[in-house]
Amino acid sequence: MRIIGMSLDCCYRRGTDNFDGTIMTMSENPRIAIVGPGAIGTTVAAALHEAGRTPTLFGRSAHEHLELRFDGGRIAVPGPVHTHPAEVESTFDLVFVAVKSTQIDAAAPWLSALCGKGTVVCVLQNGVEQKSLFTPYVPDSPVLPSVVWFPAQRESDTSVWLRGKARLTLPDSPETSVVLAALSGTRCSVDVAADFASVAWRKLLQNAAAGLMVLAGRRSGMYSRADIAGLALAYLQECLQVARAEGATLGDEVPQEIVDAFQSYPPDLGTSILADRQAGRPLEWDSRNGVVRRRGRLHGIPTPISDLIVPLLAAASDGPG
Repeated sequence: MRIIGMSLDCCYRRGTDNFDGTIMTMSENPRIAIVGPGAIGTTVAAALHEAGRTPTLFGRSAHEHLELRFDGGRIAVPGPVHTHPAEVESTFDLVFVAVKSTQIDAAAPWLSALCGKGTVVCVLQNGVEQKSLFTPYVPDSPVLPSVVWFPAQRESDTSVWLRGKARLTLPDSPETSVVLAALSGTRCSVDVAADFASVAWRKLLQNAAAGLMVLAGRRSGMYSRADIAGLALAYLQECLQVARAEGATLGDEVPQEIVDAFQSYPPDLGTSILADRQAGRPLEWDSRNGVVRRRGRLHGIPTPISDLIVPLLAAASDGPG
């Protein structure tokens, strides 16, 4: 797995070949939109605003502004958050979509309103199926998947607490240059991966293991238990076999590295799927855990732990009962 080091200040190229062979041209000051200003969307919005590239905000809940808190300060992003797709008057050059996989259908009207031919749609979402999930909604726009590596959580006062450095990984594709330019010089760093599939699957393994928090109703501190660490390790080894069958290049050491990482986190650190469970919202069980079971079946790989975990997560999300 190789990460390409790139200078953010020199990667924006006018006239870049687009995904369908056409030429992608962008304005010198591209119009940027963010759909879904939750924890991840607010973090990216704050990074853009701090650098003088304030995005236009769209979502289901009206807010006059967004607020990001972090060690040493806070950033207020001016709004408002627009809530009616019918009021959108023009398309944008770059659209960051930060909705969860359970909210894609609800976001479809925004995608239709904000995206035109050549609009780059950067999906800030868990999973390895971002392109296949979003392309039907934006057939004239290139969909750029990403891997989000930073812990951010929504607080009770609707502010967002960023508990680490913001970082994204993007594939090595022409459309990536647009996002690199937008985030150049911001507090959100960007890596470009030559083997993006391996990076995405590694993050998926981490997300899959985090799903155990839902079933236990506990945060990261639970991984200090030997029995939970053993279960997580066995589950990750199962997930690793599926990831490799999907073409990911991941070593035997990856499952233990992920368990070690969970054990090193602050014991009160949660995960978005646990927050959704505690709030009674639908869970991203399919994009984070179900995909391992589905892809395992396609490759004829036994997934006994997934066969137990996935139905429990699905029931916790969707019921009945």
